[in-house]
Amino acid sequence: MQVDGEAAEAVAELLSRYGYQGVAIEQEGIMPEMYDDGEVPPPDKLTLRAYIHVDDAAEETKARLESALGYMSMMYPMPVPTYKIVAEADWAEAWKVHYHPVRIGKRLFIRPRWIEVEMQPGDVELALDPGMAFGTGTHPTTQLCLEALEALTQPNVNVLDMGTGSGILAIAAAKLGAAHVLALDNDAVAVEVAEENVAMNGVSDKITVGRGSLENVITSARRFDVIVVNIIARIITMMCEGGLGQTVRPGGLAIFSGVTSEQVDDVEAALRSTGLEPYARRQQGDWVCIEAKRSV
Repeated sequence: MQVDGEAAEAVAELLSRYGYQGVAIEQEGIMPEMYDDGEVPPPDKLTLRAYIHVDDAAEETKARLESALGYMSMMYPMPVPTYKIVAEADWAEAWKVHYHPVRIGKRLFIRPRWIEVEMQPGDVELALDPGMAFGTGTHPTTQLCLEALEALTQPNVNVLDMGTGSGILAIAAAKLGAAHVLALDNDAVAVEVAEENVAMNGVSDKITVGRGSLENVITSARRFDVIVVNIIARIITMMCEGGLGQTVRPGGLAIFSGVTSEQVDDVEAALRSTGLEPYARRQQGDWVCIEAKRSV
């Protein structure tokens, strides 16, 4: 399905309910060599792909998906999904033809692991195979987080990446100078993918990948210099109610993405309720990344 940035979050969440083993989100029409200054514009279109298992329930699943999209179309125009039969073993590979290298910020360069690209002096290379996990670097929410990490990561800080997905943000933090990164996800597939990407990038000594949630961090009483949470607004708000601010040390910083411009005021109010003070926003299209800090 091809959607604009405003609809991407809602459609991806919907596809995750009916799809099997995750949703792939691909940015269309952007090649890094087109932009020498590294300033990649926000995408006009994003392509979302999900796999529906071909079994006795497949037709019912498709009907339920299309019905849900129909209801969403009453509020915002939605495309009609298209279907293609692929072998299950090929699903994780089928989308790779659309995944290209991309520059983010001033120094970050995301390279699919199966594509060789000559790095420029000063480049921070992120070699990635996201597989079934979220985080290719093509979605605006991930790009905004990467830009914020590049600006805010200081040498020797301790970082928490909550909902790590492919591990892209944790890897970026480690390569930007963090002393250690705890990368957590509650999805077993994401944990496996992140571990593989961390090893591929040679930063296993700096990153601990594990299956876990905010509750595990709160229970451990660990505090971090920087936390990054790239999920969705509703989950960020729920985390605030669960004591998210406690994970940030006094004087520490926090980065939140997966928020639309319509949701940002409510999310910032939730952040204040958990002891964090929003102080800056980054925006790409309809997507907003919030930077916040905890008072000393």
